[in-house]
Amino acid sequence: MDDRYREKVEPLIDCFSESAYLKHRAYVEQLYLRALLEELGIKAELEEFLRPVGDGDVEIIKKIEKEGWQGIPPTRHDGKAVEYLLKLRLPENLREYVHYGVTTDDISNLALGLMLKRGLHEHILPRLEEVLGKLRELAFKYKHTVMLARTHGQYASPTTFGKEMLVFALRLYPEVQNLKQTPIQGKLSCAVGTYSALSCAHPEVNWVDFSKRFVTGLGLEWVVATTQILPPEGYVRIFNTLHRINSILLDLCKDMWRYISDEWVVLKVKKGETGSSVMPHKVNPINFENAEGNLKIANSLLELFARELPVSRLQRDLSDSTVKRNFGLALGHSYLAYGSLLRGLGGIEVNAAEMLRVVQQHPEVLAEANQTVLREHMQKPYELFKDITRGTSVT
Repeated sequence: MDDRYREKVEPLIDCFSESAYLKHRAYVEQLYLRALLEELGIKAELEEFLRPVGDGDVEIIKKIEKEGWQGIPPTRHDGKAVEYLLKLRLPENLREYVHYGVTTDDISNLALGLMLKRGLHEHILPRLEEVLGKLRELAFKYKHTVMLARTHGQYASPTTFGKEMLVFALRLYPEVQNLKQTPIQGKLSCAVGTYSALSCAHPEVNWVDFSKRFVTGLGLEWVVATTQILPPEGYVRIFNTLHRINSILLDLCKDMWRYISDEWVVLKVKKGETGSSVMPHKVNPINFENAEGNLKIANSLLELFARELPVSRLQRDLSDSTVKRNFGLALGHSYLAYGSLLRGLGGIEVNAAEMLRVVQQHPEVLAEANQTVLREHMQKPYELFKDITRGTSVT
C-alpha cells in the first residue's frame, strides 16, 4: 500500500500511518493535560508542551518503546513512550499530570476518532462525491442510448445505458449521505469506565461532565458508559456503511467489465500504454479490475472489523488493538479503488451503434411490451408470444 501505490494513497498517510497514529495520540495527550490543568485551576506555561509532535519526535518515541532513550528504559508500549516524551517538555512539578488518571484507550480511541473523522471527511467522502458526480454525468449523457438488458445472463427487455448508471447513482447516494451523517464516537472514562481514578484524586470535580466537554470539544460524540474501551458499535456502523458502498461499486465494476467485453463500451487508448506483455493488440479494463481487487480487499477487512470488534472479553482484552491499527489499511484500499474507478469511468466511450445493432438483432425482447398491450384486446397474449419467441431466433 505505501510502496507500489504510495503516490495514489498519499493523502491518507497523514491520517492513518503508524507515525500519524503516534502524532494523534500525542495531540490528545497534549489537549488533555491543558484541559486537566484548567479544570484543577493550575496555571502553567504550556507553549513548549503543546508544540506539535514531528517526525523527529516520532523517532524518539519509537526508540523509547523499543530500546530506551536517554536513561528511559524501553517501555515495550508505544502509548507509554508517547507519555514519556511529552513529560520531557514540562518542568518536574507538572510531569505527573501527563496521562493523569486515564488509561491508554482513553487516549487511543480519541486519536482514532480524530483520524477516522479526518480520513473520511477530507478524503474518502470527497472521492465518493466524485464518483457520484461521474455517474450522474454518464446517466444524463446516455439517457437515450438504448441497449439490451440482461437477466439471468440472457437478453431481456431494452433499457438505456444512462438509466443503468442512474441506478448505481441512486443506490450509492443514500449510503454516502449515511456515511456523512454517522457520528464518530469517543470516550474518556478511566481504566474500566468508572471514572474512579480521577474521582479518587479529585472528588470535588464532576469528571463525567469534564469527560463530556473534552470529548465533544474534539468534535466527537461522547459515550458515557463504557468498559476500558469504547463500545465498538460506532465503528461498526461506519464500516458496515463503507462495506455497502464498496459492494455497490464492486457491482458497477463487474457490469462495466462485461459491457467492455461485449464491446458495448470502448476503452480510450493511451499512447505508450501496454495491455499485455505478449499480446500487443490488447487494451484491458485495468482500472475497473484494479478497483474490483481493492474493493474486495477492503471489504474483507471491513467485514473483519464488524465481526471481531463487538467481542472483547469482560472489561477488555487486547485483541482489538491490532485490529484497530488496520483501519487505515481498509480505508486505503477503498480510496485506491475509488481512484481507479474514476479513471476507468473517465476513460470510456459508449458504443451506441453496437448497442443499437444488438437490440435490432433481437426483436423477441419486445415480446414483454407487445403482450402487455394486447392483454386489453385479446385472451392469452402472453402464451401466444411465448410460443412464438421462447427459445427461438426472431427476425
